[in-house]
Amino acid sequence: MKNSSLKVILPALVAALVSQTAFAADTAEEKELQDMSDPLAVFSQFGVGYTDRGLNIKYGKSYDPGVENTMAMNIVELKGFLGEDIGFSQIVEEDNSIDSFRFRNFKVDMTNGRGNQIDIAYDIETDTANASYSFIQALPKWGRVQFFPILGAGVTIQNDAIDSIENGEKVIDEGYSMTGTYTVAGMYSKVTITDNIWFNYNPMFLSSLSGSDFYKDNAYGMGNSDILLHEVALSYQINPRSNVRYFANFSDEVNYKDGEHRIEYNYQF
Repeated sequence: MKNSSLKVILPALVAALVSQTAFAADTAEEKELQDMSDPLAVFSQFGVGYTDRGLNIKYGKSYDPGVENTMAMNIVELKGFLGEDIGFSQIVEEDNSIDSFRFRNFKVDMTNGRGNQIDIAYDIETDTANASYSFIQALPKWGRVQFFPILGAGVTIQNDAIDSIENGEKVIDEGYSMTGTYTVAGMYSKVTITDNIWFNYNPMFLSSLSGSDFYKDNAYGMGNSDILLHEVALSYQINPRSNVRYFANFSDEVNYKDGEHRIEYNYQF
């Protein structure tokens, strides 16, 4: 799949999806505030994060999906702008433009704690998009601990991707192309520390599934056909409408110190 205008089409597609659902008029008043510590909670929200790579902005809007006992929301995130002025990462070269954006559509069945998610992330720096569909299931609480397993699959689209290496030279697949598919398996986990403080550990294992031989062997770095991503978060609920959270994202290839760190404020409305 090649298209020299895909760089324009992808943001336009996300904007269209958002305009049709996430930001549709919702005249129904919320009856009660949702538990912001619940990974499956659905609510309208606004968030801003200060990271080692700049500022992030997040906007989410809940909506009625028209299915009984089902709640839904869309979330749009813009990441990494003003990185040159306020970022402090030692491992990436910062600039003030947006590094990436992300769109998520999330639905959850309130009767069985089962959710599904469409996740589209576009990295402007590498001109790469990843789109995945996954299922999430809430398991029964075990004391202060609860687990939410995740299983899904996705596709990678890239501009001027490396198709192969011949005689030591890179062969470029010019324009935008679907370089391959991948699987994702992991979980969200929540540990309740106090009524207002909780801890999350969210590991995700990604593995190349199909595509060019180069993609299958090097989807996550030279010689890496898979990767284990780690996310840890410590959160404090200021009041029923707002919280402050610290996140760290790293992997089996990038250690905790060199990973991405951010402090995020979220408000439920």
